[in-house]
Amino acid sequence: MTPLRAWIAAVRPKTLGLAVSPVLVGTALGVAEKGSFHPGVFLAALAAAVAIQVGTNLHNDVADHLRGTDGEDRLGPARATSQGWLSPKAVTRGAWVAFLLAFLLGCYLAWMGGWPIVLLGLASLAAGAAYSGGPRPLSHLPLGELFVLLFFGLVAVGGSFYLQTGRFDGRSLLAGLVVGLPAAAVLVVNNYRDRQSDARAGRRTLAVLLPPSGSHLEYLLLMLAPFLLLPLLLSAKQVWLPMLSLPLHLWLVVRFQRAPVGPGLNLLLARTAQAQLLLGLLLSAAFLLQPVL
Repeated sequence: MTPLRAWIAAVRPKTLGLAVSPVLVGTALGVAEKGSFHPGVFLAALAAAVAIQVGTNLHNDVADHLRGTDGEDRLGPARATSQGWLSPKAVTRGAWVAFLLAFLLGCYLAWMGGWPIVLLGLASLAAGAAYSGGPRPLSHLPLGELFVLLFFGLVAVGGSFYLQTGRFDGRSLLAGLVVGLPAAAVLVVNNYRDRQSDARAGRRTLAVLLPPSGSHLEYLLLMLAPFLLLPLLLSAKQVWLPMLSLPLHLWLVVRFQRAPVGPGLNLLLARTAQAQLLLGLLLSAAFLLQPVL
């Protein structure tokens, strides 16, 4: 394991699309409604969102190692710290570098967007650090899905929309739900895969508290509810474009219902993240192509 590959493993690139998608959707909706585009603001918001996600992933990597929750029975992808590929000190430093980069980008965004962006940015940084840190990490509580829906949906889409338009509205929040719900489904797969080891470690995630059928139902609702919301968000001439991703979501729901608990769920987790990104891309395209659809 080379240092570069170790850092890539710690960053978990397959999850970074969860941070990209809501910024694309919020920006595209803002451009469609206002008719103007601020590329510098968009790039800064995108980089800040990815930096927060990277910092959260690195912090989670080292925090779980220090708590001893990444044991030999771990079913998820190997963690860089617990495998000894990177030292806890190095991964902690990497996490804080990522959070510092997000903070500096946030200063520019706050200068452009004012106090609403300051509040959203600080809340996002605090949530990223609190997800695995502190005496009661969010990742150990039945709040993870709500956290993802809020920050990878409503906050990220609403904030990106505000940066392009200077306002919030109900449509941007509805768009946040559309991409935030499948983002939360990624966490459902992760926690369902780890439900036994999490229970032994004292974690109280929803997957631990619910029977397997409850996790299956939760995943189904999170993956399919966005398609019930799309007609409220788009016209009949636009809605077909993001609806193209519905077959993939249906296929993943069936796969999750049938998949045994084991390392095979890692691929399903990655596919769920890809489905969320695809839905975000198609929804963004529907907004931007509104004049020609």
